[in-house]
Amino acid sequence: MKKLITSMSLILLLTLTIPLLSGCSPKETSIVVGAKDYTEQDVLGNILTVLIEENMEIKVDYKHEMASNIVFAAMQSGDVDVYIEYSGTVYANYLGYSEMKNADEVYDISAKELKDKYKLLMLEPLGFNNTYCLAVKPALAAEYNLRTYSDLAEVSDNFIFGGGFEILNRSDGIPELKKVYDLAFREERAIEGVLRYSAIENDDTQVTEAFSTDGMLLEYNLVVLEDDKNFFPPYHAAPIIREETAQKYPELVALLDKLTNTLSDDTMRDLNYKVDVLKQHPRDVAVAFLKDNGLIQ
Repeated sequence: MKKLITSMSLILLLTLTIPLLSGCSPKETSIVVGAKDYTEQDVLGNILTVLIEENMEIKVDYKHEMASNIVFAAMQSGDVDVYIEYSGTVYANYLGYSEMKNADEVYDISAKELKDKYKLLMLEPLGFNNTYCLAVKPALAAEYNLRTYSDLAEVSDNFIFGGGFEILNRSDGIPELKKVYDLAFREERAIEGVLRYSAIENDDTQVTEAFSTDGMLLEYNLVVLEDDKNFFPPYHAAPIIREETAQKYPELVALLDKLTNTLSDDTMRDLNYKVDVLKQHPRDVAVAFLKDNGLIQ
């Protein structure tokens, strides 16, 4: 009976002790990397994830496929620790500004107010500007002599516009763009991701939303129209990290700062092209980029 009690005591002791010992392992400490619901964000999210995994003794949970407002809310609640955001999205969509500013002003205002209002730190930009743009087929541009958004406005009632749910509804998207340029599309359709390109290719739409770093612009040989009234603010990509997380892991901030100015518009477009057109996995693309830049072995 004593042996049974001793055995049970030993099992109980081990049951209580093992979690405590495993809890001392740095890998049991984790942070959450977030990303939005399109190719570029998945590539960037994987870049963050792999960079952290390969350089720090820390477990990374990667959560993606989130809309802008969802991932921003997750940052505020603590469900996400770090992700890549765009200065124009912060400035216009989260902070509600509409006055046109240059790139530095948009970044400075966004960084200051994120910290003051939300305790979020906007780190140094990655180096590229992924602004919204409108694109059409070359034949349509030639037929209607379309070079600018103002040119498009004169004939927009002939065309169906295809864009993501966000640009059709958010304050720095189509509703305000139509007011500035007096646009009046015959119809507006919510079409997500790469399906926008097949829609314009099949003539289901004639004008599409794109990002300036979309690899699919190259694949479909589309004409990007000029935003001649500078409606869309600059969208310089930069990591945003919770202040609490930065204080807990100061070495993480130093690591993320190594990404500063590593991505040009052309480089980001090429990474997106590899995923969307060449069908490479976003994590593989991220690993190759980090190795090429000496950020991982």
